[in-house]
Amino acid sequence: MASQLNPYLTFDGNAREAMEFYRSVFGGELSITTFSEFGTTEPGLADKVMHGSLATDRGYTLMASDTAPGMAHRPGDTITCMLSGDPGEGLEEAWEKLSAGATVTMPLEKQMWGDLYGACVDRFGIPWMVNISQPQS
Repeated sequence: MASQLNPYLTFDGNAREAMEFYRSVFGGELSITTFSEFGTTEPGLADKVMHGSLATDRGYTLMASDTAPGMAHRPGDTITCMLSGDPGEGLEEAWEKLSAGATVTMPLEKQMWGDLYGACVDRFGIPWMVNISQPQS
């Protein structure tokens, strides 16, 4: 297996909901492991996500967990997820779904470098950038 770089997202108790949302955006296979599956009996933690992984047919992999006890949760402080590719690869559709209910910081539109680009913070507090390459004229 080749080396991969996968965004790992941490949520404050809603990792399952977020990962199911991302599966609705990108498709793919979602696997969820809860804290209880590793023996945790702590009230309120047992059904939380210890590790989740979404592997898509397009080769995207997102990983996630709920915040473990004693760890701080600061959504969006240290990660931005970037989607980039060519027209017709589903990025326009992904943008529409990610930006629905999101704070759009830059609408998806042609930029000075010639590509379509947009940025938003989704409804779970995760920043996203989408860059769609455009043919050079």
